[in-house]
Amino acid sequence: MRRITLLLSVCVAVVSCHRNAPVIGITSFRYHNFVAVGSEYSDAIAGSGAIAMILPYSHSEAEAAAIINNLDGIVFIGGTDVPPGWYGEEILNETVQLDPLRDRSDSLLARAALASGKPVLGVCRGSQLLNVMLGGTMYQDIPTQVPGGAAHTALLKAAIEPDSFIDKIFDQDSLTLYCGHHQAVKDLAPGVKVAARTDDGIVEAWECGQVWGVQFHPEGLLPYLPEYKLLFDAFVERCK
Repeated sequence: MRRITLLLSVCVAVVSCHRNAPVIGITSFRYHNFVAVGSEYSDAIAGSGAIAMILPYSHSEAEAAAIINNLDGIVFIGGTDVPPGWYGEEILNETVQLDPLRDRSDSLLARAALASGKPVLGVCRGSQLLNVMLGGTMYQDIPTQVPGGAAHTALLKAAIEPDSFIDKIFDQDSLTLYCGHHQAVKDLAPGVKVAARTDDGIVEAWECGQVWGVQFHPEGLLPYLPEYKLLFDAFVERCK
C-alpha cells in the first residue's frame, strides 16, 4: 500500500501545476503481464479537461482508500460479468464470465469510492458493479431472463426520464446508444433512480447522488456521435 500511495502522490505532484484540472482515476483489467484500459476512456476524460490516471489493481481496503483519497473522481469501466454470488444467486449459465482478481479489486475500489462521496461514473460492467455494491441485483442473461428481450449488442434508442441527469445533460426525449452487454440491472438498489431505459425495459442509465451509471458505451460513441462529449464534460465538472 505504501508503494501505491507514494506513486499516486508523485503523480498528483507532477500535475499540480494544472490543479484546476481534476484527477480522475480509471479502473483497469489485466492483459497477460500488462495493466490495460481501452484508450477511449482516457481520451474521453482527457478530452473534457481532466487528468486521466489509470489505476492498478487494489489488494486491500487500506490500499483502495489511499487510491481514492488521491483522486477527484473515478470511472469504473466495462468488462466481464459481476459475480452472481454478490447478489445472492448461483451462476445461471455458460454466458456468465468472471474474473476473480479483477472482481476483488473493483469491489474494494467501489466500496472506497462510494464511502468517499466523490463523483463516480460506471460504464457497462461498472454500472452493474455499482448497483450491486449499493444493494441491487442483475439480469444474468437478458435473452434468457427478459421476456421479449435480446442481447444488447447494437445501436438502440432509449427513452430519457424527465429531470434525470441524462435529461439535464442532453435536453432531449431519447438517446441513440450503442450497447455491448448481455447482462443488465434488474432490481435497482435503494435510492437509485432510472435515467434512461430501452423499449424492452432494460435500464440504460441511472443515478444515485454523486454516482452515475450508464449501461451503454458513451466513450465508444464519441467518434460517431460527438454530442456524447457532453456527458464527460458534465462528469468532469462534478469532479472539480
